[in-house]
Amino acid sequence: MPSLLVPYYEHPAERPEEWAALVAAAPRLYGVVLNPDSGPGRSADPAFAEVAGRLRAAGVRVLGYTDADYGRRPHGDVVADLLRHRDWYGADGVFLDQVPTGPDAVDRFRRIGVAARAAGARTLVFNHGAQPHAAYLPLADLLVTFEGPWDSYRELDLPPGDRYCHLVYAAPADARLTTDVQCAVPGGGAHPWGTLPHALEGTR
Repeated sequence: MPSLLVPYYEHPAERPEEWAALVAAAPRLYGVVLNPDSGPGRSADPAFAEVAGRLRAAGVRVLGYTDADYGRRPHGDVVADLLRHRDWYGADGVFLDQVPTGPDAVDRFRRIGVAARAAGARTLVFNHGAQPHAAYLPLADLLVTFEGPWDSYRELDLPPGDRYCHLVYAAPADARLTTDVQCAVPGGGAHPWGTLPHALEGTR
């Protein structure tokens, strides 16, 4: 059975049942991406801290969402977000979003990876959203090599890999993805990651 990497971008106070379902599904999860405000936010949010603690207690990786802006964000700003996720929410991993696919940025993201490990990150996920250059593979534990709608995904023949992950939205309940770590959700539009994956339907 595939493991689920779940980016769930809703506030715990507004969707307590959905967050409880994630905690209950702990054995099926690769990890949950914590994203209070397109990153850790400007100050600690007690509701996110509480649910992150419940996830960790259930044995779930908590990955702090950090935007790399395709290499345009200054290194110090990215690292500051990693540290806030660690200090405020006890995140034990990093979900680095908007990572480039081309080889020119590999050295920059190697340095970010080193900083993340030094800050205590046990799991490092790069979200490229498309197939990246092979030089990125040694830098992270998991590479997201597709993020997009089902209509696009089903037309592609993506390379297999046990360290690749596919994130698919606007997906039907019977969608079948081709990676061991994955997430297919029904939501679409500008905010698809406000819905739980089909695989967890019926757990609430």
